[in-house]
Amino acid sequence: MSETKPSYRLQQLILYALKLGATGFGGPVALVGYMFRDLVEKRKWISEADYKEGLTLAQLAPGPLAAQLAIYLGFVDYRILGATLVGVAFVLPSFLMVVCLGWLYKLYGGLNWMQAVFYGVGASVIGIIAFSAYKLTHKTLGKNKLLWAIYLVTALTTAITESEKIWLILLGGVIVWLIENPPFKKLVPLSIFFSSVALPVTASTAVSSPSLLWTIFTFFAKAGTFVFGSGLAIVPFLYGGVVKEYHWLSDHQFLDAVAVAMITPGPVVITVGFIGYLVAGFAGASIAALGTFLPCYLFTILPAPYFKKYGKKPALLSFVNGVTAAAIGAITGAVIVLGRKSIVDWPTALLATVTAVLLWKTKKVPEPVIILVAAIIGLILKLRGV
Repeated sequence: MSETKPSYRLQQLILYALKLGATGFGGPVALVGYMFRDLVEKRKWISEADYKEGLTLAQLAPGPLAAQLAIYLGFVDYRILGATLVGVAFVLPSFLMVVCLGWLYKLYGGLNWMQAVFYGVGASVIGIIAFSAYKLTHKTLGKNKLLWAIYLVTALTTAITESEKIWLILLGGVIVWLIENPPFKKLVPLSIFFSSVALPVTASTAVSSPSLLWTIFTFFAKAGTFVFGSGLAIVPFLYGGVVKEYHWLSDHQFLDAVAVAMITPGPVVITVGFIGYLVAGFAGASIAALGTFLPCYLFTILPAPYFKKYGKKPALLSFVNGVTAAAIGAITGAVIVLGRKSIVDWPTALLATVTAVLLWKTKKVPEPVIILVAAIIGLILKLRGV
């Protein structure tokens, strides 16, 4: 943490977070790259050491990577107030965008042209998620046979049951921890981690209420607690609850919600705002977003004071590697589940395939552009009666 007087005001960092949240396309890797370029290299508000520590914590703890890094950078010089205001500023623009899109979707969602648009978009999103799962698998698992075994088990389980098993993801972390770092040696790092995990989980499940808003909050708080490896890790968990358990959305509505997150700036998990709006209007959107990002916020500010001392302990790293492998397996399984719902004919199969190949072969085409083109293609195909 910085011990000297900051060279910037908190208001300046808040305005920067607002701007990045409103214009930051390209996914989490691009967003964290923008923060390094703007805050470390250009403005020199944040030291490189503080930035790297924040990025490491964001990679280790559950939660959307870019949002957690923004919260940590707010914490560096302005502690809890800075973390809170910067985190809200970063998420707010994309939240307002998905709420507006949710309003339009509810208004026009039953019309043929809107259904035609999402006919193409849904297939394209499958291609994007499939390629993201491939990248995460290649980058994270490497040649580690243990991680591959955990990945395959969770992928098959998710594909067969059509839901994400949280206990299986945590078990993956425990297995890697026990094998790579036998217990009863140094348990302090894991005890700190589990205590921070327990707080949002306990808060989200301690009380049972018939209220719809409370149900929304508890569900999305649990979802936000287990976003490991990528913002896309929340997709299989959301599908299991939103579609299978509560029946708030249909399969196609859920895919449309994921698509909305892809075409807006900010974290992918902002799709929860769109889902919440469809379920219970603006109040539902707000409660869903609060429930999802509260764990992310807590996972940043609670371990931050201890991170210098315990953040690089082998036991903690092993646990997180195992959980991440399991989470990526769940994403892969979700691709299979969602693919069965959205790839219904040869045009959708072709759109999904072309999207994945395009992302694989070139890095110059932004995902929102691909989705926009898919929407136009879907509209043309449906108008022509294909």
